[in-house]
Amino acid sequence: MHRLKTRLQFQAAMAGGTVSRTAHFALHRLGLQGGGGAPSAPPGAAVASPSTGPGSLPTTQGPQALFAVARSERPGPWMGAMVPKRWARRAVTRNAIKRQIHAVAATFEAQLPVAAHVVRLRATFDRKQFLSATSDELKRAVRAELLQLFGHAVRRSGGAPASAAAPAAAAPSAAPGGVAA
Repeated sequence: MHRLKTRLQFQAAMAGGTVSRTAHFALHRLGLQGGGGAPSAPPGAAVASPSTGPGSLPTTQGPQALFAVARSERPGPWMGAMVPKRWARRAVTRNAIKRQIHAVAATFEAQLPVAAHVVRLRATFDRKQFLSATSDELKRAVRAELLQLFGHAVRRSGGAPASAAAPAAAAPSAAPGGVAA
């Protein structure tokens, strides 16, 4: 699975639209043509223009250069995680949530379409309920919501049923202590 790295990639993926939502997360997706070439936005969606602003790409390259894959690499889904400081104040919490996002995304990699995906934290987890920034309870809650988020997105995209990979990932014995880092 490829990772989104630049601001332009995140903006383009988020412009593709929301595919799935849970209480705390939203999954945005921008379909890519030809397995990693030019992005194709849904009808009526505005793709962020990569030709404006400092450090932007020249207009001759266009948005297809944002998700170019080397010929030696296999095409596959792209994944990015946005965990704003507004919703997770401590860096240790933000990093733990990002690790969970990428771990769950890896379990669904074979079922996800070749597209740019961004998982965005859109609400805070109650600090009264989850006292520790990296508590096992918080990790379990985040993982359960992410499994629900990706499961719905896979069903909506018409991919393989989410039940093929989700039970193995959702089982308490999937990782030591039942929690993946």
